[in-house]
Amino acid sequence: MNLKQIKELVDILDNSSLTEIDINDKDFKLTLKKDIKQEIIYSQGSSNVIAEQQPQQTPQQNVEPEAPTGLTINAPMVGTFYKSPSPDEGPYVQVGSHVDADTTVCILEAMKLFNEIQAEVSGEITEILVEDGQMVEYGQPLFKVK
Repeated sequence: MNLKQIKELVDILDNSSLTEIDINDKDFKLTLKKDIKQEIIYSQGSSNVIAEQQPQQTPQQNVEPEAPTGLTINAPMVGTFYKSPSPDEGPYVQVGSHVDADTTVCILEAMKLFNEIQAEVSGEITEILVEDGQMVEYGQPLFKVK
């Protein structure tokens, strides 16, 4: 794992509600932890480095987003949402598209791995809840389906 990949993991941790990422390989161990004070602890092997992050202030910081009602297709992992297989191709689905359980609806990128996400439900897409290129969290609703 190189420094760029570690920085991407730090960004994922920093921009999500996750508090810990733990990666174990036979020759490599990496643990990233974030506590309530927005402090991220980097540990590799026996050495620890602590970097304090300032809490991000937004005007609506304490306002909970409205939970979508009805059937939704949710993110099975943390990653970056892409609506199409490449920038010069059309989206997998759009509002009004009919999907079946095995229909690919988007791609989620995590650590330079592009994961095709299937609908796992049947119905019609009524709303796309995230923007192309947006970071999404585990379980976050991506699409509304009726």
